[in-house]
Amino acid sequence: VRFLLKEVRLFKAQLRAILRASAHGQLRIMFPMISGVAEIRACKAYLEEAKMELAAAGIAFDPKLPVGIMIETPSAAMIADLLAREVDFFSVGTNDLIQYCLAVDRGNEHVAYLYEPLHPAVLSALGMICAAAERAGIEVGMCGEMAGDPLYSLILLGFGFHELSMNSPSIPRVKKGLRHSAREDGVRLMAELRQLSTAQEIARHLEREMGRRWRA
Repeated sequence: VRFLLKEVRLFKAQLRAILRASAHGQLRIMFPMISGVAEIRACKAYLEEAKMELAAAGIAFDPKLPVGIMIETPSAAMIADLLAREVDFFSVGTNDLIQYCLAVDRGNEHVAYLYEPLHPAVLSALGMICAAAERAGIEVGMCGEMAGDPLYSLILLGFGFHELSMNSPSIPRVKKGLRHSAREDGVRLMAELRQLSTAQEIARHLEREMGRRWRA
């Protein structure tokens, strides 16, 4: 989005294309790599310009196309309550959010071991995002490797995620775990995990709990 806000002609061409496609089916638009309110407002302003241009040309589009953002920067997680007022939905990009939150380049073999989805800071960020979405009455989804790992399915349910995006081989395994779980179980488990101090302690506790559930 940083590139497109500098390349406005390209940006608006993409927006017009999405709007035109929205006349033929249900679509949503999501802006990536948002770091603050000013960026999403700028994106929405260009979207409105694109709508006016299509309307003036008599081209059909969905005027109520839902608008959301990808949350993948720590700054977006920290001001999720402010961003929630601006959009219709959130999608959390965990691969980048974890990487930026922990200052870890997953492609660097010297520090890749520090990439920890269960780091307390990551769980805290996910909790803030989901709480902000719930208060604002908007949906929140997740995409990234964390969404497709059945080990995490119960805590993601507890956080309040409405939608999980994953590759197709992961779907049956995650589905199986979710079908035998209730959100209240996830909330209780998250309360237990928040009492622990390291990713290793959290992982051990979570593996014991999910192992017990899978055996049952």
